[in-house]
Amino acid sequence: MKSIIVIGAQWGDEGKGKIVDIYSEFADTVVRSTGGNNAGHTLVVKGDKFIFHLIPSGILHPGKRCVIANGVVVDPKVLLAEIGRLKERGYLKDDGQLKVGFLANIIMPYHVVLDRAREEKLGNRKIGTTARGIGPCYEDKVARTGIRACELVQPDTFAEKLRASLELKNFLFKNYYGAGEVPFQATLDEYLEYGERLKPYLMDTSGFLNEEFKRGAKVLFEGAQGTLLDIDHGTYPFVTSSNTTAGGACTGSGVPPTKIGGVIGVSKAYATRVGGGPFPTELFDEEGQGIRDRGNEYGSTTGRPRRCGWFDAPVIRYANRLNGLSGVALTKLDVLSGLPRVKICVAYEIGGVRRDEVPLSLAEFEQAKPVYEQAEGWKEDISAAKEFGDLPKAAQKYVRLLEEVAGVEVSLVSVGPERNQTIVRRNPFRA
Repeated sequence: MKSIIVIGAQWGDEGKGKIVDIYSEFADTVVRSTGGNNAGHTLVVKGDKFIFHLIPSGILHPGKRCVIANGVVVDPKVLLAEIGRLKERGYLKDDGQLKVGFLANIIMPYHVVLDRAREEKLGNRKIGTTARGIGPCYEDKVARTGIRACELVQPDTFAEKLRASLELKNFLFKNYYGAGEVPFQATLDEYLEYGERLKPYLMDTSGFLNEEFKRGAKVLFEGAQGTLLDIDHGTYPFVTSSNTTAGGACTGSGVPPTKIGGVIGVSKAYATRVGGGPFPTELFDEEGQGIRDRGNEYGSTTGRPRRCGWFDAPVIRYANRLNGLSGVALTKLDVLSGLPRVKICVAYEIGGVRRDEVPLSLAEFEQAKPVYEQAEGWKEDISAAKEFGDLPKAAQKYVRLLEEVAGVEVSLVSVGPERNQTIVRRNPFRA
């Protein structure tokens, strides 16, 4: 296949960064299409830890072209800091390796202030955002009042739009939220400087990607968050502000869906989520805390402890329905080692009735009780396994059971954080 989309098949934090890093070896170009710096990809390469928030993790591979497309909302301060850290560690020696969409909307300081103030105002009803300004930036984008990356290098246009935005935002901060106002001149000067520093990276990324297709390049699209956080199809309102599904990769990057060869959904061997919202298989006991600790389930963006639970097959079936999965990349199987038995949610019980599919109503989802099947656990350390046959029989049986109840082939199994702790059963670029 010439082009592959990698998306999260659960509620995000599935380990997409590592999977993208592995598949990047076979790709020419890696694209980030949606979301913002509320996403965090953690990679361990030869013992070195890397955390990415905006730049595609393919940047660690020499010669790979990496694109931050128009559908991403970009905090220039965060992006420039990420670029700086990469350069300090000997990466991104050629600025031409990174492309940033002219039309990407920019996260401004007032977006961050609004995000935090709104969550505080909601109190117990808060969504649980990362308070990075993502939602408010997307709101301005949809309201057609947003500021785009190209306008950071157009001083007069930028000043006019900034003044108009601050007039409304500062009124809200002062009179409704009781928050401090955002100054005009200091913000103008700061962001014009960011624009000059980002200028070498700005380009028509949609045009670039379509030219890549014409020359026969292999393109890998890197998803952010997860399917159940999609603004249209997720557990609304406990979702992110963009389309996290495969279709969002096309609209966010400006490429036709006819160019996509396959979609890989990334799923943990169990389930996690952060923030509020329904989570039927959530564990509140020592077993859940043990999974959290062994899996280091703390957000790479916020440090927040993740809610942990058993594998939820209806969620993966739903992800398959929305994305047309070619396969599942199963991560963190090693975290389950040592458990005497493991559980798999195969359906829900809602109001005394068995339901095999994810309920679309939030009220019903919140009432869903998991229907479990139980499988034998394994005691062995599996972190050195290189082939599927190296896994203990119980671990192999667990993976096959996941395939059966989810209805999707497991094409990759991750048994540790390092690149080489991966069992590739089928390479989508060679399928």
